[in-house]
Formats: sequence, C-alpha cells, structure tokens
Amino acid sequence: MMRSETLRVLVLVSVGCHPVSGRTCRASLDAQALELALGTPGSQVGVVHVGDPAEPALREYLGMGPVQLTVLSSVEPASDVLSLLVSYIRQHAPDLVLCGERAEWGEASGLVPYLLAEQLGYPLLPHIVALEAQADEETDELKLTQALPRGQRRQLAVATPAVLTVSSAAPAARQSAFIRARDGEIHSLALDGEPTAIEGGLKQGSEREAARWPQRQARKRPKPLKVHRGKTAAERMKAAIAVTAQQEGQVLEGVEPEQAAATILALLRQKGLVK
Repeated sequence: MMRSETLRVLVLVSVGCHPVSGRTCRASLDAQALELALGTPGSQVGVVHVGDPAEPALREYLGMGPVQLTVLSSVEPASDVLSLLVSYIRQHAPDLVLCGERAEWGEASGLVPYLLAEQLGYPLLPHIVALEAQADEETDELKLTQALPRGQRRQLAVATPAVLTVSSAAPAARQSAFIRARDGEIHSLALDGEPTAIEGGLKQGSEREAARWPQRQARKRPKPLKVHRGKTAAERMKAAIAVTAQQEGQVLEGVEPEQAAATILALLRQKGLVK
C-alpha cells in the first residue's frame, strides 16, 4: 500500500533535568528527535508529552518550531504512560514515531520505545541519525541512517509505520526561540473512558508490580581494580609488572595456601572490594 506524499511524524518528548542547576528543561535526546523530524523536508510533525500541561519546560520544545504540543494529562503520577501513548497513536496512526533513546531522569530504562513498538506491532529501529522523507517508489520504504560504534554509519530501509529511537550522534537541536515558545499552544487532551483490555491489564499489572518493588538507599559501589589493556599478551604483562614495581607489590612464592589467601584478602580489603 502506497502512503501519502506527506510524512506524518509523531515525536514523543519528556522533561529533562539541567545537570548544573537541577531545574527542569527539555530532554536533550528528545530535542534531537524533534530536530530530526523538523529537518526532514515534506514532513508533518506532531509533538506529544504525557504529564503536566503546566510544566514550563514544554515551552522549550515549542520554541523549536512546532505551533502546538499535545499533553496527555489524564494519568496519575504513579501510573504507566504506555497505555495512553498506545491509545493516542492508534487513533492518529502516524507514519513514524520518534523519541530519544532514554529519558534523563527517573527510571530512565530506555524500554518505553520497545514496549510501545511491541504493543502497536510496529518495527523498531534504534540509534537513528538521519532519515529521508521520500519513500522508494517500488517498495514504499523509507531510507534511514543508523549510527554504529566508532563513528560508522549504516543505511537501512523500513516500511511505515515504525518506531525510531534517535541517537546522540544525530544533529544537535536548534536553540529555542522565545517568541515561538511564548506563542505556541499547549493542548491538553484527556482520553475518554478506560483503556482497552490489553492496555488496562498492562497498566494495572505495572502498578501492582511497582507496589512490590523494594526501595533502599543507594550505597557506594566498590572501586574496581585497574585493568591493563594491550594488543598482545606481552604488552599487558609488561604494563602489569611496571605498575606492580611502582606500587612495591608483594611477591609470594612457596607459601602455604592459607597465607596466600590471607594476603589476597588483605589486598581486596585495601582496594575496598570487600568489607
């Protein structure tokens, strides 16, 4: 089935946290996802957030160019946002759903795009840095560019609809213009009725699981030993011997196993690996 010439892109945005001041702001990866959508010629871009429509950080996304941002606000703070997103996307049926690879605070597991694609039955392509709005005339597939380790890139093709996660290697987000941020419209949408059976079960199940999760104070992790890396075994051995000589290490030869174990245990305690 051939789709329309206009590429309908829905960008999911979250609220970030400034690393210095701690104030709320736009999430950097979500802003890059919006930049990728706005920079694609011939695309019709929509922006959706689940949360509080009065959050001032949402204005920063409006300052990037879109004239309207939709907020799904009919959700309790402790409930799951997935059911609302699934319902909204099914109603509007966009060609592409874009979002950052992970949120900047909170649980920040990066699983939302994967769970969303699973519920919708869409393919998911991660680490996207570029896309083309013109689909192939024969296959009706969109061409994408995926980021790989060490700066490599790979060309992919995907049939719409699909979910894409945007990498930090994508083009940097533009500055937020004050006038656009002030004049942009935030539309609060309350979905009528309860979620469907699948979504309702998922929401209730997640709330039950969240109530059972243990919570405890974070503790300092033990400091790992330094690992010497080299291309060959000889280079690694040479580096280890050099460090041992600088640290005036102790060499044990012909000792009893108990004495050797006690020496190793003392070293582990000194490094903070065991109490």
